[in-house]
Amino acid sequence: MLTKVQWHYCLDEMERMFPDAHCELVHKNPFELLVATLLSAQCTDVLVNKVTKNLFQKYTKPEDYLAVPIEELQNDIRSIGLYRNKAKNIQALSEQLIELYNGDVPADRDLLTTFPGVGRKTANVVVSVAFDIPAIAVDTHVERVTKRLGLCRWKDSVLQVEETLMKKTPMELWSKAHHQLIFFGRYHCKAQNPNCPECPLLSVCREGTKRMKKIAGA
Repeated sequence: MLTKVQWHYCLDEMERMFPDAHCELVHKNPFELLVATLLSAQCTDVLVNKVTKNLFQKYTKPEDYLAVPIEELQNDIRSIGLYRNKAKNIQALSEQLIELYNGDVPADRDLLTTFPGVGRKTANVVVSVAFDIPAIAVDTHVERVTKRLGLCRWKDSVLQVEETLMKKTPMELWSKAHHQLIFFGRYHCKAQNPNCPECPLLSVCREGTKRMKKIAGA
């Protein structure tokens, strides 16, 4: 397992590689970010942005999503996976926002997770990006990178990965590290064909070391 010193080395290298890492979901306010993040589950940010380009022109506030039949909203997001369930959740959370929060997205992770379709990862993204509250959202990229490096165990749950990251990463770096981990996983340590030979983290990476030994022995 990575030591704290090794992990901080990884953080420094990811900062060098991706100093401008950021949320790639296009949005203008917390509500749009909430909807976009909900839509991004099991879907790429690129596709979500393609859909929300028109969606956010048609729907600008929670009331707008409730003013149309569910079938119309489904059709508007049809190209996104699980669109039926996501349309249902968007209307349900819009109703909850209006009834309980006057249409405003609360800046509280625990409150956000009470909304339909909003899990811990989505809530962490919203509080971190929209409200600048330190948080680490664990998506597939973050989970893959931390387990390959050996910061976390292969059997760790998503919550355990988040807890490990919070414990070993200075709080002031949580939000930035979250985005840099995503960029590192999305553009360098990819699910298929990770760029191990040119990786600055290879010397401390559990999975990378194994992969390079296999290549050398092939």
